[in-house]
Amino acid sequence: MQFPDKSPIAEYTHTLRSRYGETDRMGYVYYGRYLEFFEVARTELIRSYGISYREMEESGVMLPVIHSEIEYKIPILYDEEMFIKVMVYDVPEVRLQTFYEVRTRQSEAVHVYGEVSLCFADTETRKPCRAPQSLIKSFENTL
Repeated sequence: MQFPDKSPIAEYTHTLRSRYGETDRMGYVYYGRYLEFFEVARTELIRSYGISYREMEESGVMLPVIHSEIEYKIPILYDEEMFIKVMVYDVPEVRLQTFYEVRTRQSEAVHVYGEVSLCFADTETRKPCRAPQSLIKSFENTL
């Protein structure tokens, strides 16, 4: 997985603890859960910029996933505290591309890398649209 070769314009780290129901028979966090963890971190990143998903949807803009990619390096076990860092490298226009690193205290190395791309879409027409101006300005203010 290739992360951009520049510093992120925004980053946020969300802490979660893996729960029993999120693990498989081997005691590892089930691979499909990581997209849910990414969503939680991404939602909180956007909230940290003063905008909520709910407000975007109520204003007529939704944000469906159009691409995801995950690279698993080290399993995370039941009851481990995870630090899910989400990074944005470019100001979103029609697309929001987010990158992820998941770490724990149990290892210095990254356990999981990820990338998720989302497209801003009009809730009525379901066609791509520009990101809300308030979100664009929030990201631009970090530059």
